[in-house]
Amino acid sequence: MSASITYQAEPELNAVDFQKLLIASTLGERRPVGDLERLEKMLAHADLILTAREEGKLVGIARAVSDQCYCTYLSDLAVHSDYQNQGIGKMLVKLTKATFPLANLILLSAPKAIDYYPKIGMKKHAHCYLSVPEDPIY
Repeated sequence: MSASITYQAEPELNAVDFQKLLIASTLGERRPVGDLERLEKMLAHADLILTAREEGKLVGIARAVSDQCYCTYLSDLAVHSDYQNQGIGKMLVKLTKATFPLANLILLSAPKAIDYYPKIGMKKHAHCYLSVPEDPIY
């Protein structure tokens, strides 16, 4: 892991910076990166925004929603493609867990990251369900 990476909570993160990182990490393939207003809302309603920066440059983010005592949903974990495989994502996950130590950490993996999470100690759960906005509930 690079010694020059700094980690901090950034509740006021700029939506444009968030957008650029999502695109640079490939997570933008599954996020509404063309809709800055929606990205602003995603940031505004998060309970936790942790960032990783190198000399001021945003290189990683963990964005989570949490009740702070039972469940924390890690909505986004993104690391700039040029900075992957340096332990930045793992540190962001550790810091997210440490922020809400009583809560279960839950996430939906991006297809390209399915093999990553078991490597850092997370367990696959067989009982996850998803309903996207256009899916009706009967």
